[in-house]
Amino acid sequence: MVELSRQALIALAIECGADDAGAISIDREEMAGDRPHILSAFARARSVISFVVRMNVESVRTPWRSIANREFHTKIDHADIVAAAIVHKLGDMGVAALNPSSAFPMEMDQFPGGRLWAVSHKTAAVAAGLGQIGVHRNVIHPRFGNFILLGSVILEAELAEQSVPIDFNPCFECKLCVAACPVGAIKSDGAFDFSACYTHNYREFMGGFAEWTERIADSGSAVALRGKVSDSEQASMWQSLAYGPNYKAAYCMAVCPAGENLIERYQLDKKQYLKDVVDPLQAKVEPLYVVPGSDAEAYAARRFPHKPLRKVGSGLRPRNVPNFLRSLRLVFQRDQAKGFDCTYHFTFTGSECHEATIVIRNRKLTVEDGHHGKPTLRVRVDARAWFAFIYKERGLLSMLVGGKLRIRGNPRYLLAFGKCFPT
Repeated sequence: MVELSRQALIALAIECGADDAGAISIDREEMAGDRPHILSAFARARSVISFVVRMNVESVRTPWRSIANREFHTKIDHADIVAAAIVHKLGDMGVAALNPSSAFPMEMDQFPGGRLWAVSHKTAAVAAGLGQIGVHRNVIHPRFGNFILLGSVILEAELAEQSVPIDFNPCFECKLCVAACPVGAIKSDGAFDFSACYTHNYREFMGGFAEWTERIADSGSAVALRGKVSDSEQASMWQSLAYGPNYKAAYCMAVCPAGENLIERYQLDKKQYLKDVVDPLQAKVEPLYVVPGSDAEAYAARRFPHKPLRKVGSGLRPRNVPNFLRSLRLVFQRDQAKGFDCTYHFTFTGSECHEATIVIRNRKLTVEDGHHGKPTLRVRVDARAWFAFIYKERGLLSMLVGGKLRIRGNPRYLLAFGKCFPT
């Protein structure tokens, strides 16, 4: 098998248009979660080249979403072109390789709840020494900050030597990302509300698109639809279809001052930095997309009363038990779970037989296969009927009468369970 130099691969990536790069083996401990998916995409895979392309900082920081989104799409396309060029050069050298997409498209037959990507660009980038994860969950490059997009190339060659992670985190926890997020997805204690970010920032992607089409289908008339979706929102969705999906925020990236090339402006005059960079994003009047009953709805109404709320569904509707159990961690609302101390034993029957224990305690969630501990509530339910119920396609009473759902314990705990996972 061919063995290549790490430095030669980095030089190749930069020659093809990357701004920085690293190379690692897929056998690295950090890549354990990615390895089966990498091998599924390319059975002969042995290594990964991770690279970054720089973004234009002010284009991301502007409150004008049209400018920011054009920057994202331009640089995503550039990252894909860089990756394709690397693969082409490797092919000329007799080394087989392939390049997963920098962003979209993904394997949507696995959506929602399943694995959509062959390799996690963030995981590979950190392992390859291109940065560390900040409070906002973005990779922060030591020089370029978080104003980067990531790409990866999977190749069959072994490495003579590998890149290693950097030994410090450029994130200094200024928490500006916490202040800028309009839906409270980033918590000051380091927690992250996936559902809040997904529902708002990715409104015109994946589940949000499905929810929008259902609003059209359920409206019955053009007049009724106008009451549900404004003309500007319709036009924005059309622009996403025509020119690429629009991110609604990405303010966590916009305000981040970390990185050698960026930090000086923040350190010289923090007050002016807030005025120039953070305040315009906070002051912008814009719709915020939130799930009714969610922590994001309460936060946005309290923190940004001048930004109108649009109450929508998340569009996350897993239809099998394993994906449902995985998705609970993504949609759990810890503020809705205040004061809860409940253990649920679920037994799924019918088309899927599965047992699970779900514990909500101290505003934290744990999900385990099998039954463990003493339950507050036992739920025995037909799997298909359960999904029809939680997605409001079937009523609770009909399930109880029809024997599809059996409960042992106080039924109010089932209602309380639903409040912790609004979708």
